[in-house]
Amino acid sequence: MPETFPSAEIATKAVQHAIDTPLAKVNQRFKAAKLGLKIERRGDKLNLRGTLPPRPNSPRLRAYQQRIPLSLPANKSGLKQIEKTAKVIAAQLIENTFNWQDYLGPMAGLKRSGVNLATQIAAFEVYFFQSRSGTAKPSSLRTTWGKAYVPYFNKLQAIAAQHPNYSLPEAIYATVQSTTANSRSRQICCTALDALAAFLNIPLPIELKAYWGNYGNSKTQLRALPTDAEILRTYEKIKNPAWQFVYGVMATYGLRNHEVFFSDYSMLTNGDEEAAIEVLESTKTGQHDVWPFHHEWVDAFNLREVRLPKVNTDLNSTTLQLVGQLVSKQFKRYDIPFSPYDLRHAWAVRTIGVGLPDTVSARMMGHSVAVHNRTYHRWITRRDQRAAVKAAMARG
Repeated sequence: MPETFPSAEIATKAVQHAIDTPLAKVNQRFKAAKLGLKIERRGDKLNLRGTLPPRPNSPRLRAYQQRIPLSLPANKSGLKQIEKTAKVIAAQLIENTFNWQDYLGPMAGLKRSGVNLATQIAAFEVYFFQSRSGTAKPSSLRTTWGKAYVPYFNKLQAIAAQHPNYSLPEAIYATVQSTTANSRSRQICCTALDALAAFLNIPLPIELKAYWGNYGNSKTQLRALPTDAEILRTYEKIKNPAWQFVYGVMATYGLRNHEVFFSDYSMLTNGDEEAAIEVLESTKTGQHDVWPFHHEWVDAFNLREVRLPKVNTDLNSTTLQLVGQLVSKQFKRYDIPFSPYDLRHAWAVRTIGVGLPDTVSARMMGHSVAVHNRTYHRWITRRDQRAAVKAAMARG
């Protein structure tokens, strides 16, 4: 008996999707209305296809057949939504206002759904941590997010709420301009909001970098740093031995606030002559070794007897930022007339004064040579000028 095969009609019915029949009817209406668009089903997703302008960065100059990746579910609800979207796009094509940015990128679907700014920021937060998960420690990422992004996103939401008629770019510019000009906060605000705009595929007519101003080395140059004598006198104002140690080790090694609690002091306690310490990998900028300047302060502050205050350093339940804030609070409690970072800057200037190479100082401070040179430009320039004058006098 000859082998038989299912007819083409039966085979077609077997692979048909439940939405195909109503979808075909919608496409017939589109054709009759000369909409220029067609709905396509690919698996369980619905997309639009039609003659569309070139995508951003495309070498094409004229409109051509393309697919708009709406990826709506292939069900009645998805079909209803894509029919509405097709009518909007058809009108945009007629008015020459169609913009690919509304349909590309990770936030396109959310924007088309009309979600609010808080939801968009929440989506960016997920993206922020996922995209950087392999490049930095979770604790460092949490600190960066909480310190460099959250305050400015909160400010953005407040300004957007106060001015509901503002477009998002207008709210972004207003947020930037609400910060102090030529300040670090202005620079960080620009960086955070620029990242959000890029994620949302929102073009900004004026680059936010244009609002940075001349922030850079001016703040450190103009800051009245404590003298060595003032640092030694102020130490006596602190009555708690544990916080005396924190103060002394920051002054002697130029540590960031939180680094005091994430360092290996074994060479100090073992009586090593060089008295170097190791800042641990779990800190903001990772592992690096630091030597004391001045060396005699190791004994003046009794640093070989490590006495750290009881502070939660479990980064599963706290952050480097919170640990650092505790130090700043103690400085205020003991009425110390300068900030913890002034001790760090004074240490850096001290190393410049003794002629330590900038690459070495930068490494010990846990930042790049470029940052080091920009921040301490005034003192580095003075050191190099002094050296040049001395060399010229020696030759003459």
